[in-house]
Amino acid sequence: MFIDEVKIYVKGGDGGDGCVSFRRERFIPRGGPNGGDGGGGGDVIIHSSKQVDTLLDITSKVKFIAEDGGKGQNRNKNGKDGKDLIINVPKGTLIKDLKTGRTIKDLKEDGESIKIARGGRRGRGNAYFKSPIDQTPRFAEEGRNGRERWLRLELKLIADIGIIGLPNAGKSTFLSRISSARPKIADYPFTTLQPQLGIVELEDYKRLVFADIPGLIEGAHSGSGLGNTFLRHIERTRIVVHLIDISTTDLLNTYNLIRNELALFSSKLSEKAEIVAINKSDILDTETSQKIAEDLSKKISKPVHVISAVSGNNVKNLIKAAASLIDKENEEEHSYLSFPADQETTDKDRLTF
Repeated sequence: MFIDEVKIYVKGGDGGDGCVSFRRERFIPRGGPNGGDGGGGGDVIIHSSKQVDTLLDITSKVKFIAEDGGKGQNRNKNGKDGKDLIINVPKGTLIKDLKTGRTIKDLKEDGESIKIARGGRRGRGNAYFKSPIDQTPRFAEEGRNGRERWLRLELKLIADIGIIGLPNAGKSTFLSRISSARPKIADYPFTTLQPQLGIVELEDYKRLVFADIPGLIEGAHSGSGLGNTFLRHIERTRIVVHLIDISTTDLLNTYNLIRNELALFSSKLSEKAEIVAINKSDILDTETSQKIAEDLSKKISKPVHVISAVSGNNVKNLIKAAASLIDKENEEEHSYLSFPADQETTDKDRLTF
């Protein structure tokens, strides 16, 4: 099961209380205070790990509380510090304060950590408070409570290219054609209920990570259909591949509908570089398919590819166009194209173009 959003309660461990104690030994009168300090409370730490690819493990538990510090003891013995509690999450997890909605940390890289709830400070024993004025303090400090807060964890898949379009536009078939991913494919809407990742190997050891986003419909930005649950996964992609079913009655209206949903959800989405492709060209002859593509291209002032995810026609050309566009994006950012070797995905085998 793919879980990409969860609410949790975190609390640092409470600090241990200081001890009130006096030295009592034979032949040593007025031994003085010897109460030790309490231990510090453990911290709650959120850590991004490549061993985790979903928030599913966290859903079985709502409250995450670090260990309390031990109490101070006599003979100047300090209490044991509480152990830190580490919560492992996937790379790409966004940590937000549930009350304010403020983004606390975006764990974009593997191995990143944040101390999200500090443990309470230790209480000092009465030995600490001995002074020339008060030789026998009969009090000690109480340990401080650990910090507590409610958080919302949101997972945004990290992929190079997001595949978008209406339900049944052929996104899942396209992903299964270009990679070894095997999403569910059927002849009814919303067969894809969760984002799917697929890796495409290119020349010179380069690779592209594609994300198949569940089908969008009108009103998706406000919760219609599968809603805006998966729109945020497109935010991290470099570019988008917009697939349109060639059998659609009004291709221009279909194109504008999806573009409008992206813009309403986030202005950043509407600004992403886009490759438009008409899919399922195998149901028409080549001349008719090309004419439809040319007509749409004039209306939207963008090149339109004609492909068939089923037969594989022109799919390689689309992949090359996507790779070139990402190269161009990287050049504009004055960087070179590279793909981390530990890019997270569930696909073990890769296809090469």
